[in-house]
Amino acid sequence: MEKTFAIIKPDAVADNHIGGILAMAEAAGFKIRAAQMKHLTRKEAEGFYAVHAERPFFGELVEFMSEGPCVLLALEREDAVAKWRDVMGATNPANAAEGTVRKTYAKSVGRNCAHGSDSKENAAIELAYFFPGTALL
Repeated sequence: MEKTFAIIKPDAVADNHIGGILAMAEAAGFKIRAAQMKHLTRKEAEGFYAVHAERPFFGELVEFMSEGPCVLLALEREDAVAKWRDVMGATNPANAAEGTVRKTYAKSVGRNCAHGSDSKENAAIELAYFFPGTALL
């Protein structure tokens, strides 16, 4: 089994979509191995998204991710990284397939309601960033 990291972002939390997104994950065969609601500090958001520090959207992204609580998740299933990205849908909800998380719940490219690791390597890094020292079941 493979694990991936996911975030239900502040926009989806504020709009009460946690349950709907978790239901979509479970319907796609994911096991939730860890979950934590957390209001990211600016420093935590900057650290997590440091790979994007030179991009023009970095400041807006950090501001958004630290504006309210989000839900941090460790998800598990076969081919978890690729499957979660399929379940999330395209970054731009206008381009996302029907029935995906982003088509269903996202408001825009910038407020796209969910994050998912883009590789097995990044999943391991991201899981360790938010669940350090945790034995994920």
